[in-house]
Amino acid sequence: MLTAPATLFTALVTILAVILYVVAIGRVGALRERHNIAAPSVSGHPQFERAYRVQMNTLESLPVFLPVLWLAAFYFRQIGYLVPAVGLLWIVGRIIYMQAYMADPASRNLGFGIAAFSLIVLLILAIVGIVITWMSLG
Repeated sequence: MLTAPATLFTALVTILAVILYVVAIGRVGALRERHNIAAPSVSGHPQFERAYRVQMNTLESLPVFLPVLWLAAFYFRQIGYLVPAVGLLWIVGRIIYMQAYMADPASRNLGFGIAAFSLIVLLILAIVGIVITWMSLG
């Protein structure tokens, strides 16, 4: 079973990821209003379009991030705080991505790369943890 602090830190990372997404939603709503872009339109002012793409890209990432975060947290127990630390790195990458994309979409690569790297590490940790657990059953 997970140690309580590692579980709590993973839960905190989950909450921070959701807050990040809520911030992205709020930014889109504010820019929709500021630039008078009526729903359901998703085009108009470039600033709104960038915020919308950030929100949608974050939404596309969350259904992959959250399961691998929790699978890794549950099964990879060898280094207690590694999983939430990598999850936090994913959030940092997404924040860098968000800020860079809003300034200039061409500059988003660093943040995207950090988040993608974090996701791959979490996936590997989940797989390793599952394999270790599976092997210990026999």
